Amino acid sequence: MFIVTRVLAKGMQKVLAVAGTAILGLSISGVASADAYPVISGTPKTSIAVNTAYYFDASARDPEGKPIKFGIKNKPSWATFNYDTGTLKGTPTTTGTWSSIVISAWDGRLTAVLPTFSIKVTSSTTNRAPTITGTPPTSVTVGGTYSFIAKGADADGNTLGYTITNRPSWASFNTTTGQLWGKPTSSHVGTYSNIKISVSDGKATASLPVFSIAVKAASSNPAPTISGSPAKSVTAGKAYAFTPTASDPNGNTLTFSIANKPSWATFSTTTGKLSGTPTTSNVGTYSNVTIRVSDGTTTVSLPAYSISVLAPSSSSGGATLSWTPPTQNSDGTTLTNLAGYRIYYGTNASSLTQTITINSAGISSYVVSDLSPATYYFAISAFNSSGTEGARSSTVSKAVN
Repeated sequence: MFIVTRVLAKGMQKVLAVAGTAILGLSISGVASADAYPVISGTPKTSIAVNTAYYFDASARDPEGKPIKFGIKNKPSWATFNYDTGTLKGTPTTTGTWSSIVISAWDGRLTAVLPTFSIKVTSSTTNRAPTITGTPPTSVTVGGTYSFIAKGADADGNTLGYTITNRPSWASFNTTTGQLWGKPTSSHVGTYSNIKISVSDGKATASLPVFSIAVKAASSNPAPTISGSPAKSVTAGKAYAFTPTASDPNGNTLTFSIANKPSWATFSTTTGKLSGTPTTSNVGTYSNVTIRVSDGTTTVSLPAYSISVLAPSSSSGGATLSWTPPTQNSDGTTLTNLAGYRIYYGTNASSLTQTITINSAGISSYVVSDLSPATYYFAISAFNSSGTEGARSSTVSKAVN
């Protein structure tokens, strides 16, 4: 399926419609001024079945760190809106279409808005079952910490809940996150079988294969230790580095490992160092990063943590591109496999020879920096997970001094 692009620049709008495509908007602004507009993002659902809970949480930030207040126009009568969090929710009891809804973010002076949208309440809907993935560890030593987080996803964006059967008596389970964890003692030595973790969207359920956990007796070998406080954020274009401190009471050789390593980082199994320099295409949050150390017998880990890659501020010699991610195909179906964007630019409007590929559907702005003085021309296209790229947007320009 192809993609339709739309370009927006300096308050003017042009629309280029290509048959069999979805809609994508692009805007361009200059470098950051003394008072920059806030940034708002999010893709609200545009249809829901009657008597089904609707939930959308807008996301916003201010480049200057100002507090954000949200606003809404044409709020559906069956919904409530939180002006502090940008949350729109409610349960419609009648069918119909609520149109021209606009959610905005205000920093006290300037306002940014999401594209106008409608919510159609239908009499019925086809629910897609959720999915669940993950490979739980099958053993733990007495005195060690067991931890596993099942990862659920729902194509319809429904709220998920987790359940477990045959939970070990020494373990706890979080029905919101799907985490199973615990620290068995010597009285728990043995095998705990037929454990099953499931996820449900309220209508359909998916489960991991049943598994067992063997609690092994502690040996005379004392466990190694690991410590350290990793940085929780880094700005795109800046270097990130963290090395934990680890030791072993017996002087055994230590080996490090990591779970959920960010794609932009490298990891040393010898030193435990996690390092890398993310780009603007890596902006986002990388969760459940877990660094472990083993002496060959026992493994211990730091608490799982997240790393947020922050977008850099615009600077001289650059241009900021922003766009609205497409959400719908031209036949009216929901676009579910958006994979990223491709920016084309150059100093000749008819020859955009330079490209930047953004392999993330969640990105909606990009700073093209370090441009030599000239007039630059920009266009953008979107592509899906199959690699199919839509038509480019119309071209916008920016003079760099």
